[in-house]
Amino acid sequence: MKIKVKINPNSKKAEVIKEDCFLKVKVDAPPHGGKANKRLIEILSEYFLVCKSRIKIIKGEFSKDKLIEISE
Repeated sequence: MKIKVKINPNSKKAEVIKEDCFLKVKVDAPPHGGKANKRLIEILSEYFLVCKSRIKIIKGEFSKDKLIEISE
């Protein structure tokens, strides 16, 4: 499954908001050093109830707009 994600780093709390054709994810980590990407994977694993190793950032590693793949 592939999902489009818009990320907001440095948010006060972590949350997932479902929009029309993408997910908006507020991440409570800074974008420096890949911390926001790591936290994004943790948040999505809790949201979809899958282990973190099944979630991969395919596109947009250094962007706020990302394409995420969740393997089955």
